Amino acid sequence: MEIARAAAGLFMRNGLRATRAEDIARAAGIAPRTFYRYFAAKEESLGPLFAAGAQRWAEAVRDAPAGLPVPEALRHAVVSTLTPGVGVRYESLDWVRSLLRLAEANPALLRVWGEACQTAERTLASVLAARTAGAAGAVTEAGTPGEGPGPVAAEGSVVPGVAAVPDLDAGLRFTAAVASAAVRVAVEAWAAGDATSDGPAGPVALALRNLEALDGFPWSMRTG
Repeated sequence: MEIARAAAGLFMRNGLRATRAEDIARAAGIAPRTFYRYFAAKEESLGPLFAAGAQRWAEAVRDAPAGLPVPEALRHAVVSTLTPGVGVRYESLDWVRSLLRLAEANPALLRVWGEACQTAERTLASVLAARTAGAAGAVTEAGTPGEGPGPVAAEGSVVPGVAAVPDLDAGLRFTAAVASAAVRVAVEAWAAGDATSDGPAGPVALALRNLEALDGFPWSMRTG
C-alpha cells in the first residue's frame, strides 16, 4: 500500500507517462527490484489503492445492521462509505477523481481498476449470499424475516465475518454485479465531471439514485 500511495502521488503530480517504475520505487524508499517483486508494471502499482476503495463498500454491506433488507443495506453502505467527512475524507475523494480520470485515459490502468471492481464484486456476492441466507433462516426459525443472527466468520471466507460460499450461483453473481455497477458507475460519472463531492451530483447522491432506479429488483434472487 505504501508503494501504491507513492505511485498515486507521482502520477497526479507528474502524469502517468512521465512517471517511471524507478521513480515510484525511489519515492517509496525501496529498490527497483523490490518494486518489480510486487508489480509487473507501474500501472499495476495502483492496484492496492483501487482494491481497498472497491472492497470498502462491499464490506460495509456486510457490516450493515443484520435486520436490514438487502436494498436498505446497500443504501446504508453507500452513505457510510462515500459521504465526505463521514465515511471518507474530502482529500481521498479528490484522489479518487484524479486517479479515475487517469484510468479513463490509459487502458492498462483502466484494466487494473476493472480487476479491482471485479474482485470486490465477488466479495459482495458472498456478502449477499450470507445476508439472504440469514434472512431465510430467520423466517424458518422465528417466522419473522430479518431477525436471525448476522453472518458469522467461517474458514475460507472471502472477507472476515462472511461465511464461506464456495459455489455462488448465477443469480447471486448477477445480483452482486447489478448492485456493484450501480455504485461503480455513480463514482465514475462523478469523477468524470466537476460536481462537488457532497452536493446533489456527488457520488452518494448518484449512487442512491441508481439504486432507487432498481426498485423492484429481486435482490435475493437465486437460480437454484
